[in-house]
Amino acid sequence: MQRLHIIVQGRVQGVGFRWYTKDKADTHSINGWVKNLQNGDVEIEAEGNPNDINEFIQLVRKGPWGSFVSNLQITEQLPVGRNDGFVITR
Repeated sequence: MQRLHIIVQGRVQGVGFRWYTKDKADTHSINGWVKNLQNGDVEIEAEGNPNDINEFIQLVRKGPWGSFVSNLQITEQLPVGRNDGFVITR
């Protein structure tokens, strides 16, 4: 298992980025959450097997139509064995 904390920077709010992220997480069996930050960034916590996490990161880097990801800040964390799905939080 691999767990990452991700800050997504760019034009990532108001473009369906959280819903896109949830869809891609669900497709790749990623557990965790996504939320908008007040500064315009998006924050993600993602846990899953390394191959799925790598594919998920590439999709997050691409983003939905209308978005522009200028930077990802990725911090690896210790896995906690989450198995409760992926949610959009506020």
